[in-house]
Amino acid sequence: QRLHSCPDLVSFMVELKTVLEIALKNTQDLHIPRPPEYYSCLIRDLEMLGWNRVAFVDTGLTTVKLKAEDSSGRQHLITLKLKAKYPTEPPDCLVDFPVPFAVSWMPQNTLIDIYNQFLAALELLKEFWDALDEIDEKTWVLEPENPTRSATTRRIAIGNNVSVNIEVDPHHPNMLPECYFLGADHEVNPLRTKLNNNMHSWDPKMSLLQNLRELLEIDFPSRAVLEKSDFAKDCGICYAYRLDGSTPDQVCDDPRCGQPFHQACLYEWLQGLPTSRQSFNVIFGECPYCNK
Repeated sequence: QRLHSCPDLVSFMVELKTVLEIALKNTQDLHIPRPPEYYSCLIRDLEMLGWNRVAFVDTGLTTVKLKAEDSSGRQHLITLKLKAKYPTEPPDCLVDFPVPFAVSWMPQNTLIDIYNQFLAALELLKEFWDALDEIDEKTWVLEPENPTRSATTRRIAIGNNVSVNIEVDPHHPNMLPECYFLGADHEVNPLRTKLNNNMHSWDPKMSLLQNLRELLEIDFPSRAVLEKSDFAKDCGICYAYRLDGSTPDQVCDDPRCGQPFHQACLYEWLQGLPTSRQSFNVIFGECPYCNK
């Protein structure tokens, strides 16, 4: 618009120069040429590391992804964002870990040093991933739907509209995790009692899943026998399972009903009812399905 409104050629050139300067200022970081020794050093490091360990290199040679396999056969990636002063400055390292990953770096270090630190960190997390992999393979995990390697929680189906959300400590994966039960009171109260009564018998030498079975005195529904749809019931208000990424986590306490709802849907529904009452941040009211 500014260029169109110029009355003459001189004004046009002045405006064009201003526009170009602004554009260049906003993108200058993308176009700073790196010194020749940066490229020669990086290529040398990649060759020393071995191209078979390289998963990706961008055209500007500023981002490198390295691949590795842990001792349980899982594949992992580490993304390196290289700076113009490499190797004087260490690259930024991005990993899919549940704990921070800090690289120890000296100017004389190479990519091999980062790679070895990456491998060592993978082995420290081996037991954590082993524990969660067993849960993912042998139970019905309702959330997260596609867990990343950094995810520390699992919501595991126990029965119809009953589940347990566990938070696993990556540093101590075989210790008792934080457990939060979801479902109607008459279903989850006995589970809470069993957990409290059997907590002393937790055995760190057994797997996380086996310990949960022993403490809760249950067999989790098997993936081989049942379908996820047997547990993933739609919300009784919006008739959908997923709403803005969340799943139904509120259940009617009446044993004859047990209808699940999204917390947001239930809150909105109860707010509109004249019979509902609120105490602090808790709202009480009738079930939209059975009116109990």
